[in-house]
Amino acid sequence: MPPADRPPHRPARAAPGRSAQGRPIALTALVVAGAIALASFVKGSIAFGFPVVATPLLALVLDVKTAVAISLVPNIVMDGVQVCRRGGVLASVRRLLALLVFGLLGMVLGTRLLVVLPPHVALAVLGVFLLAFVGLSAAGLAPRVPPRWERWLSAPVGFLAGILGGVTNVPGTPLVLYFHALGMDKHEFVRAVSLSFLVYKLVQLGATAWYGLLTGPLLLGGVALTVIGLGAFALGLKVQDYLAERTFNRLVLAFLAVLGLWLLARALQ
Repeated sequence: MPPADRPPHRPARAAPGRSAQGRPIALTALVVAGAIALASFVKGSIAFGFPVVATPLLALVLDVKTAVAISLVPNIVMDGVQVCRRGGVLASVRRLLALLVFGLLGMVLGTRLLVVLPPHVALAVLGVFLLAFVGLSAAGLAPRVPPRWERWLSAPVGFLAGILGGVTNVPGTPLVLYFHALGMDKHEFVRAVSLSFLVYKLVQLGATAWYGLLTGPLLLGGVALTVIGLGAFALGLKVQDYLAERTFNRLVLAFLAVLGLWLLARALQ
């Protein structure tokens, strides 16, 4: 006799009040909101660090693709605010144009290398380089780029940052080091970092939408998280305005040291 027909398999539904991963929805929402608020405060205080703080915390309750996609809108809005906050936008665009154009080209190549190059290699190299830079700075031997070199270095630095960004998803780190080495004052540094990140994140937003990672519900979720994050971001901006130049630079170096250790930890996983 032929075997009895089996009922078609149906995926299990999440229990009421729980996410698809089985966690309480209230707990998931609390972790997501807390991650965005903390990342927004850091972003407001030192002009960078949003994805570095937000992504691993969001990944505690969301898959990584969702974590990246849902955090794009808050990041873009905050970068836009910091770019326009003190004027001088057109001057910064002219100054950084070559760096940004070659950075985008580098991201294309870096994304291609991601297919063939083990990401942990690039993460380890970047982490060691970061810690070396911080160590030299702490010893009073911080690398400095003479202003006359900027014209020639911007394109290769942007290209390298783009490649590393394509492989590791942290394109901003080499740029932060470069802007710091140029000796930019606090306001120039904030505007340059935010403008660079804004361009990269807009491209990433288009790419995630094109590949179907950024859906309508995630876009709306990102808008809602932006509203949540703006309060913490505004508080961070007040901290940034209060900080003296020297203290601000020390905070930047401290965060870079933590970032270097985090990259090495990721590389060793």
